[in-house]
Amino acid sequence: MEKLKPYSALILALGGFILFVMGLYFVFIRPPLLPEDLRYMQTTSMVINNSAPGLAVWLQKVFWVMGSYILTTGLLTIFIALTSFRERTQGAFPIVAIAGMSSIGFMTIVNFIINSDFKWILSIFTLPWLIALILYRLHK
Repeated sequence: MEKLKPYSALILALGGFILFVMGLYFVFIRPPLLPEDLRYMQTTSMVINNSAPGLAVWLQKVFWVMGSYILTTGLLTIFIALTSFRERTQGAFPIVAIAGMSSIGFMTIVNFIINSDFKWILSIFTLPWLIALILYRLHK
């Protein structure tokens, strides 16, 4: 069981790295509206552009901010994984569990609610958090 300790931290660090990369995507690559956004709203880009011409520019800035927060969450998760979580500092487990649920976990749930094209990939991105928490608990 001793071998599980460092692996849980490395797996959690992988989860943090996934968030970091996802944040980069939101800041630098994600368009203001995806085809799935228009499907969910049951509209077209032409209708959106005609009725709210500044929406795309505003949404781009919203995603810059959101992406920055996702990126920061990833960096902090990597740091926690390689320090407090690895050393089993008191309180590390609940903080990591809550952070995982309120970040990638909640994002995944919402993507299932809206029937996102990315719901399954986000489910896969959630796995490192779950695996790290399980391995952490298995190692006493």
